[in-house]
Amino acid sequence: MRHARISAPISADTASFEKASDRLAATRWDGPRRILMVTDAWRPQVNGVVHTLERLTETLKTFGVETRFLTPNLFRTLPMPTYPDIRLALTTPGRVHRLIEESRADHVHIVTEGPLGLMARRFCLARKQPFTTSYHTRFPEYVTARLPIPEDWTYRWLRDFHNSGQGTMVATPSMARDLEARGFDKLQPWTRGVDVEHFNPGKRGELDFPRPIFLCVGRVAVEKNLPAFLDLDLPGSKVVVGEGPEFERLKARYPDAHFLGHRPNNELARIYASADVFVFPSRTDTFGNVIIEALASGTPVAGFPVTGPIDIVGDGFGGVVSEDLKLAALTALDVDRDAARERAMRYTWKACAEMYIDNVRAARASLAA
Repeated sequence: MRHARISAPISADTASFEKASDRLAATRWDGPRRILMVTDAWRPQVNGVVHTLERLTETLKTFGVETRFLTPNLFRTLPMPTYPDIRLALTTPGRVHRLIEESRADHVHIVTEGPLGLMARRFCLARKQPFTTSYHTRFPEYVTARLPIPEDWTYRWLRDFHNSGQGTMVATPSMARDLEARGFDKLQPWTRGVDVEHFNPGKRGELDFPRPIFLCVGRVAVEKNLPAFLDLDLPGSKVVVGEGPEFERLKARYPDAHFLGHRPNNELARIYASADVFVFPSRTDTFGNVIIEALASGTPVAGFPVTGPIDIVGDGFGGVVSEDLKLAALTALDVDRDAARERAMRYTWKACAEMYIDNVRAARASLAA
């Protein structure tokens, strides 16, 4: 079956992503009313994928859309090698297929390329059931960081996985361009949102560290490239919030940095707003929800000119990107905090949900093209 192209990522610049959001403001949802999300990433994991799915679910309710989930929590699990915090489902294709049937979903969305995602894809292809996917993780880079497996091999497998559906949702223009160059097709823009009420500059206060305070929030894992931040010769203090498999090793290696571990959401909002610069050292994220949380808190962002930072603050409004991360961090000290907050205001969960349901509608319409 031939599928029409959903969007043309080669021209999917920042402006086209914003236009897609603006166009959706007046649309009315007349598509599937029950969507099944199949995801290998779920609680108790704390990451951008899980957070996005939870907030998307809440917002979809306002469109009369019910969201159901097929997650590892329904099965026995085992820890993923090299990353025990991630649990992989132990089940069979037959059981997954029965659960999909029992969900009576109008549409299936496959969030991840793990065991559950693979079995759900197999079911959809066998039943000729329309499905969409989303690209949340630079999985080939993560694998190569841990195992001697060439990135090209993993990208070839991922391309076949995603191209078999009716649409692949991508968070940023730069990620879309990169994937298209690798042979991915039917790419759809799907940005993220932030709670601008919870994360706001009004929570700024004093932290018990010398200023200026350079903050990093996220999983403490090898793919987050934290040494690129922690090795910098910066004035004041370096603060890291988050947990992960590299926590103890990095804490011991960098005794002058402040590792705060996991922090409750209310305290996290206060820390974001009270920092002077948010440093995002990752080169492998597909968006970076923490970037817009920092911006919403009025804290300027410093990062490398890669997917995520370059899409959000690459124009210098609200942050600084540079291959010299120290220069970016120091320059960000002079960025207007009001500008940082203003940049975050374009990322709402309502726009995120509207783009998602428009993508589902377009993907299903492509079957008739």
